Amino acid sequence: MPPLKIAVIGSGAVGCYYGSKLARGGHDVHFLMRADLERVRSHGLEIRSHAEPTVLLRDEISVHGDTEAIGPCDLVIIALKATANAALLTLTPPLLGPKTRLLTLQNGLGNEAYLATHFGEERVLGGLCFVCINRLAPGVVEHFSQGTVAMGRHGTNPDTWTRALAETWNRCGIECQLMDDLRQARWRKLVWNVPFNGIAIAAGGVDVSVILASSELSVLAKALMTEIIEIATEMGLVMPADLIADQFAKTAEMGPYKPSSLLDFLNQRPVEVEAIWGEAYRQGRALGSPVGHLETLYWLLKALCVEA
Repeated sequence: MPPLKIAVIGSGAVGCYYGSKLARGGHDVHFLMRADLERVRSHGLEIRSHAEPTVLLRDEISVHGDTEAIGPCDLVIIALKATANAALLTLTPPLLGPKTRLLTLQNGLGNEAYLATHFGEERVLGGLCFVCINRLAPGVVEHFSQGTVAMGRHGTNPDTWTRALAETWNRCGIECQLMDDLRQARWRKLVWNVPFNGIAIAAGGVDVSVILASSELSVLAKALMTEIIEIATEMGLVMPADLIADQFAKTAEMGPYKPSSLLDFLNQRPVEVEAIWGEAYRQGRALGSPVGHLETLYWLLKALCVEA
């Protein structure tokens, strides 16, 4: 695959981290920024990583205040919070050419379907980011651990272009796994997101190390994981037998990590309650799966969190 012109909508931690790796790999990456725009224009984009040397990007990237200034792209990476999806209806059209693909790296359920409804199913890809990362300050992102992406097409198997894209991401230092069924990756990520993002908020604003250290919160996390796995199984998806143990082991490596939903909550920003917990609860209930713990957590988060 030749160098791509790429737009990043949602230049927070996830968008900046993966966009910076693609830029360093030789691609023409354009970041849509608002609050961070002037800071990044003057000082560059700083990526601090516990696994790699700190990177400061200036000449390798372009930053813009609107999508009209970017123009049509080969690939549009969408890393906005799902609570801001309505903004995509005006942000996306200036970036579209006849063959533009849209890759959502958002959390939760329903994002690919939303893009397909408004911009055409043939354009839509999905990616699930298994990464510990936070935005520390304007133009500064800290990468704690992991970084794997599971990628696939919405509603169908990967085509030649998608396979080439996955290979391109791997060459740029992003471990990318191609998925025949994107739902498999979506529900696997929910096995972590539902308990750890949710309990972190509901338990009073605690990091993941506190959840692991508490026998009561750990039991609750495992119960929520079990419910998510049972819903996925009812859908015909196959979850690894050791998935819960594996997720706990990887969480232990994170240290005192604060999940993104907790940071949104602490900063009084909208939390993706419906995309992560609400939609999982509704789909589980419709299938007749046991969802008692998930239902309680969902309604508790609705009462606690600001929504868009």
